[in-house]
Amino acid sequence: MRYLVWLLRLVIFIIVLLFALKNTAPVDVGFFSDRVLHQVPLIVVMLVAFVLGVAFGLLVAFSAVLRRRREINRLRRELSRAQDALAHPQTGSGPLIPETVAPLAPL
Repeated sequence: MRYLVWLLRLVIFIIVLLFALKNTAPVDVGFFSDRVLHQVPLIVVMLVAFVLGVAFGLLVAFSAVLRRRREINRLRRELSRAQDALAHPQTGSGPLIPETVAPLAPL
């Protein structure tokens, strides 16, 4: 599966590269504050946009991975507490009332 993902990435990169090589005409790149780069090859603009897109995608994926790790650690702590509670039950809690263990069904 890992090789398939890398192969797919390589194919996408080659397609983008070939598309960029066919579009080498010079263009003007305008920014928000009236700054303009004159006569920049379109290939450079396209490759920079591609790299920025990949970087943004990895950043989004990284934040999702961090969220999952936090959730996994929280669940592990909860499981550890539950296992400790089962291994060392507290005996001084008093008598149990049956309704608190399993509520009675309405008639």
